[in-house]
Amino acid sequence: MEQKVVPVGVSARHIHLSAEHVAILFGEGSELTVAKPLSQPGQYAANETVAVIGPKGSFPKVRILGPVRSASQLEVSRTDAFSLGINPPVRESGNIKGSAGITLKGPAGEVTIEEGVIVAARHIHFHTSDADKWGIADKQLLKVRFQGDRGVVFEQVIARVSPDFALDMHIDTDEANAAGIKNGDTAEIIE
Repeated sequence: MEQKVVPVGVSARHIHLSAEHVAILFGEGSELTVAKPLSQPGQYAANETVAVIGPKGSFPKVRILGPVRSASQLEVSRTDAFSLGINPPVRESGNIKGSAGITLKGPAGEVTIEEGVIVAARHIHFHTSDADKWGIADKQLLKVRFQGDRGVVFEQVIARVSPDFALDMHIDTDEANAAGIKNGDTAEIIE
């Protein structure tokens, strides 16, 4: 039986902004500029950063990922959340209803979002061809094993299937540090 091996990307804190918030934070008519492409087609790390300010602490430069989205969303690790003094839920990207809020500050202005801060649920992006080959359905929960000095099995890994995706597993920095995982490592889907 073929092993189902996937590459891993460790996702540090980052933010996705709406066009409205880009205009407020960077000035009317401003657009995000590409610093480097990411693993998912059409996605990129922008040159621009914003400060995020919570009730207890702040981070002065949080990388923006583009392109713009319909709603702003900050993704942090649980450790980041403690530092900021907030308690965001673990959610799939885009599911921000009722999540934590935060203040964002850019060179041209600031905005407080009432919701939009999450700890991203661990997930694997599948191109439809990879999912079909392995019999994996969108939103299916998977078990994934990492080898190494601190081998671990992650459960409740969400399968996200789309013809717009490239095969890649995303975990946050807390999960990666606990298991000794770095960008470019691989994992095996075991169930």
